[in-house]
Amino acid sequence: MSPRVLTSIVAGLPVPGADRLADRNPSNLDDVVCEVELSGPDVAHDAVRAAQQALPRWSGTTPWQRAEVLDRAGSEVLARADELADLLAREEGKTLIEARGEVVRAGQILKYYAGSALQPHGQALDSVRPGVEVTVTREPVGVVTAITPWNFPIAIPAWKIAPALAYGNTVVLKPAELVPACAWELVDILNRAGLPPGALNLVLGRGSQVGPVLTGSPEVDAVTFTGSVGTGQAVMASTMTRGAKAQLELGGKNPLVVTEHADLQVAVECLIQGGFGSTGQRCTASSIAIVTDAVHDRFVAAVTQRLATWRVGDARADDTDMGPVVDSSQLEQDLRYLEIARTQGAEVVGGEVLDRARAGHYLSPALAVGTTITDTINTEEVFGPVVSVVRVPDYADALAAANASTMNLSAGICTTDLAESSHFKRHSSAGMVMVNLPTAGVDFHVPFGGRGASSYGPREQGTGAIEFFTTTKTAYTSPGAP
Repeated sequence: MSPRVLTSIVAGLPVPGADRLADRNPSNLDDVVCEVELSGPDVAHDAVRAAQQALPRWSGTTPWQRAEVLDRAGSEVLARADELADLLAREEGKTLIEARGEVVRAGQILKYYAGSALQPHGQALDSVRPGVEVTVTREPVGVVTAITPWNFPIAIPAWKIAPALAYGNTVVLKPAELVPACAWELVDILNRAGLPPGALNLVLGRGSQVGPVLTGSPEVDAVTFTGSVGTGQAVMASTMTRGAKAQLELGGKNPLVVTEHADLQVAVECLIQGGFGSTGQRCTASSIAIVTDAVHDRFVAAVTQRLATWRVGDARADDTDMGPVVDSSQLEQDLRYLEIARTQGAEVVGGEVLDRARAGHYLSPALAVGTTITDTINTEEVFGPVVSVVRVPDYADALAAANASTMNLSAGICTTDLAESSHFKRHSSAGMVMVNLPTAGVDFHVPFGGRGASSYGPREQGTGAIEFFTTTKTAYTSPGAP
């Protein structure tokens, strides 16, 4: 049976592309999930134009109408959770349980913003001048481009698209080339839920070709982007030169501090789940374990013992703990950083390319022990099942090491000492702080974002999203001449 062929969607209609790209299952490279007809700059221009033409109609709908569309879409996502999870695991390589969790989160996000569309967001104020009334209202920012990564192929598009639509904007979605099928399904669900043609458009194409159009067109009022620091800087330059809004999530280098007051079993599970869940391919992954001297050796031994039982295999198999790396390029990057760590003095446990019944991008989880906080592996984002360990004398040194990163997205601490946990929450330089929890795992209804080079612009998700997807208008009313 031939794989299905996916195309871009502009104004509700499929748009054929020129070149075809095979979307392969990283657990089984012989399995083609779908074929994608890649679009070029002309289609990207058409998508932006369609979003601009649809803006008056969609922004003119009532909050109830927008809420109904999002709620219907959320219900379909949840009803199809098993089917969509299987597609996600097959396309991206998450285990089925992780994939289902992501799909459910996408459905919850759509329903959350259905409710948010109905909430009052304005203000009525008294002026300092007698008899004058002041209102502050929020209006759609306009046409929004959403550029999303491959590691959360349905949740991240959902948490960008849902608030944009809830507040009356129109959207052009450009997903990563590695994960077109999940994005296509989400757009199809939303369009069938009742969006007018052009309110949500999908551009399947290479970033190098369509990116400049989607970020630089004068009709684009805002760009929300998740991806690499280098590409994010290009997006910022493109938007700032013409005064468009930009929201950037650019990754993280996330520490997990383990002190002598930690419950060792809790600490080990926090690192395992935070560092190796989703094959470590999360911007919130625990990529550095900073461990105080008193507990270092016991902690490393316990983590090593736990990893020895970690089962790496086909993402859709019931007995798999960790799926494959997403593609050969990412696998090569992981191996390159492990080799750099070795040359800089680390002892690497694991990190071996694995053979399985079907060819795939399999890598055993890797622990790089004996690193310093200034080593390359601790200053650059690896984005794979690779965790380094830094040994420090005490809590004060651990805090200093945790705050050394320039990508301060998420930070965690494992301790039963209330003073330590309170001090860490107050003095961590990360945008999100976890105590006795993995650094990865943020609820859908709270703001998401980091500090430093990790994030730019208003927060994503939760109540913070309205700051990016709307603009405020202040209006004064006088009853007439005095």
